[in-house]
Amino acid sequence: MRIAELSRRSGVPVPTIKYYLREGLLPAGELTSPNQARYGEGHVRRLRLVRAMVEVGGLSIAAVREVLGALDDPEGSMHKALGTVEAAVTPEFPVQSREDEVAREQATEFVARRGYSCAPDSPAFQALVGVLTTAREVGHDRFADLLDDYADACDRVAERDLDYVFTLGAGTREEVLEGVAVGTVLGDTALALVRRMARQAVSERRTGQSGDDGAR
Repeated sequence: MRIAELSRRSGVPVPTIKYYLREGLLPAGELTSPNQARYGEGHVRRLRLVRAMVEVGGLSIAAVREVLGALDDPEGSMHKALGTVEAAVTPEFPVQSREDEVAREQATEFVARRGYSCAPDSPAFQALVGVLTTAREVGHDRFADLLDDYADACDRVAERDLDYVFTLGAGTREEVLEGVAVGTVLGDTALALVRRMARQAVSERRTGQSGDDGAR
């Protein structure tokens, strides 16, 4: 297909496609003349992935290039590529400098108990310590008791997330990683919204008040 059809099939404007070609995010097409090239289905899939990361995930070109490097690494595993994509599209956690030893111990025991691969110097772990520290500072020492219930729910969510991305289309690496990029960004938002809806519904059942009477 010519670049105009590639644009129509992928939904990416021709000038943007040319920009991606110059930046090395899209492999060159097969030259049919000095200024004409032919593109295939692989280009359509790659453009969909790049578009998902840039438009939905908000990634920089440098971050997209890093993800594509993991994707194209012949020695790299799918697990590594998935981790690279998810890390790239997940906003950085606000790491708080203050912490107390009890909060760190709570976080350490939680991670070990759940069998999560989360290093003590990782942003997620540090942010969790910060959350637990803040909870203790405002008098909610028992907040850490919620973590296992959260983890039980999130383990199920994670299973469904991967079920979703691994059953996309023909299951090519591009399609799977596109699903991770889109699913992580949209899924995080959807999860927060559904949690809010569920909390309102439970509140209504417990208090006997309708949504119009209670706080939103």
